[in-house]
Amino acid sequence: MENSYLPSVIKQFEYYKSLGDKTISQLTIKELQKEFSEDSNSIAIIIKHIVGNMLSRWTNFLTEDGEKEWRHRDSEFEDTFHNKEGIQQYWDKGWDCLFEAIRPLTSEDLERIIYIRNQGHTVTEAINRQIAHYGYHIGQLVFLGKLIKGNGWVSLSVPKGKSVTYNQEKFNKEKGRRHFTDDL
Repeated sequence: MENSYLPSVIKQFEYYKSLGDKTISQLTIKELQKEFSEDSNSIAIIIKHIVGNMLSRWTNFLTEDGEKEWRHRDSEFEDTFHNKEGIQQYWDKGWDCLFEAIRPLTSEDLERIIYIRNQGHTVTEAINRQIAHYGYHIGQLVFLGKLIKGNGWVSLSVPKGKSVTYNQEKFNKEKGRRHFTDDL
């Protein structure tokens, strides 16, 4: 685990970012801001929440509590975006913060204790918590994007009816250790 965990989680975060990027790229500002019901969240709002979480959790990751005093979580659920570029820039800002915090980590950092709302986590536990949180919400983004675009959606994974072809391509390669995102 010592030499594989950090590179693996970085690739996993990069994968989740790419799913969000590919979803955003397929939608207009109006589609990004579409809410299906009064109490639902649009893709834009989910992005605002994810980024708010990222900025809070990953700013001074090793030295400050992950829930910053300056974070106003409730306001993350109010859409204040005016254009698609603003959404993309905010999305990138959150990911930049995350990657700037995680890329310098070493295996020695993994057992350090950091805090989120005064709850102690090892760095490994905190990373795993965020992978799960972002994966949950990015799944929502992709699902909403697919609902909005309908037949116009460009699949981000193995399209329906293409599993046999996909598997044939994978099994035609030599066995080898690689991350599942290496071929994407």
